[in-house]
Amino acid sequence: MKKILRIAVFFGILTGFSTCTRGLNDDPNSLYSTTPGSLLTYAEKSLSDYINTPSVNYNNYRLIMQYWQETTYTDESNYDFTTRNISDRVWSTCYVKVLQNLSEAKKNIVGYKPMTNEMATWEGVKKNQLAIIDLLQVYTYQELVNTFGNIPYKQALDFSNAALPEYEDAATIYRDLISRTKADIKNLDVSYKSFDSGELLYQGDVNKWRRFANSLLLKLGITLADYDENLAKSTVQEAIGGGVFRSKEEACEFTYYPSSPNFNPLYENLVVSGRNDYVAAKTIVDYMNSTNDERRTKYFKDNILPYKGGEIGKGSPFSSYTHIGNFAYTATTPGVLLSYTEVAFYLAEAGARWGITDAESGYATAIRASFTEWGLSESQADAYISVRPYDAKNWEKSIGEEAWVALFNQGSSSWTMYRRLDYPKLLAPQSAVVQTVPVRLKYAVRETTTNPTNYAKASAAIGGDLLSTKLFWDKR
Repeated sequence: MKKILRIAVFFGILTGFSTCTRGLNDDPNSLYSTTPGSLLTYAEKSLSDYINTPSVNYNNYRLIMQYWQETTYTDESNYDFTTRNISDRVWSTCYVKVLQNLSEAKKNIVGYKPMTNEMATWEGVKKNQLAIIDLLQVYTYQELVNTFGNIPYKQALDFSNAALPEYEDAATIYRDLISRTKADIKNLDVSYKSFDSGELLYQGDVNKWRRFANSLLLKLGITLADYDENLAKSTVQEAIGGGVFRSKEEACEFTYYPSSPNFNPLYENLVVSGRNDYVAAKTIVDYMNSTNDERRTKYFKDNILPYKGGEIGKGSPFSSYTHIGNFAYTATTPGVLLSYTEVAFYLAEAGARWGITDAESGYATAIRASFTEWGLSESQADAYISVRPYDAKNWEKSIGEEAWVALFNQGSSSWTMYRRLDYPKLLAPQSAVVQTVPVRLKYAVRETTTNPTNYAKASAAIGGDLLSTKLFWDKR
């Protein structure tokens, strides 16, 4: 209860400020005179809220991946992400609420003068704290690159010297993120503590943060597989050797609570809002019906049987189609940042590409992880695998389709996997503003007016600021 109250009071303080947002580095939501732990709390919750929310104002990845369908207002299902200025909100959430708060927490840690009783261990504690914060920055920058392509990076948080930051090459940023993650892993020392309070993902457990760091390194490496195979393979090997997730218990999840403002954003949008804006989408429902997938009992409600999904891009009355499962109507459903299931699919892919692991057993492990993650049994998973066996000759299809099903509640990660492997074969609705499933988001509209020169250079460098412009690692 104390933790709930502390977070609630803290967020009330931070969001109580009211100023005009003038640019990327102008943060109206941060109280930088507070402790690093409080800044970290705010950043972690903001990051989890963004990754997990179904709000069409921030996160439309469940719609892009055809997991969910809108009931009445179908702009986002038809890839109209401009009307609500969605990219602006993604931009400001990641740069301001997450990255800027983490940056200020770093500064506070570096500037901290330890008390006499802390001096003997402070250097080790400080390294652990800085590494944890940096890993969260790496995670967030990867999300931004995977969403937009070239982005402001080294100048992004230096508002005193770069009010209008330059955009940097996305591939170069990726290489630096890999280097940063490797350095963070080296700096994480289990002999020392990290945060006594304020760190809500792993409660400051350095061993768990090492597992997360190696799993993040695996994700960074595998994403580059079609762009820079040598770097991808060596990075993946190093990550596996360092020790990635081995079970759901090691996954990176944010704990939500029953009371406002600390409940899961799914619950906020599906229950607290009093609205019925979403049903299950036809694409995923039809696919799972065809395989008689037991996970349907967890992904969906049984208000309509057999399960029936709303047609992509068309208004789908709430009463006529299958509803999203109980997990989305539960206040305390954890917010997933990186799951064991996701990591298990990367390990299977590493086996398929390079023989680093056994691809077939890795494929089975990933599917079992998904089933057990959703409260089903390994025997149910094995029955499913028997009718959906691994196909080594077409491993992209095997892994791509099964990862798509398994990452039902991880829209952003699923979108990246889909773009890399080109499976499943999703089709844009005829009513969409572009006749292709988006492979990136357009830059924030605000950037075209407040940072026009650097925006124009970035747009030209990536091949045009379009939903259809492929990112550098999307080579298939």
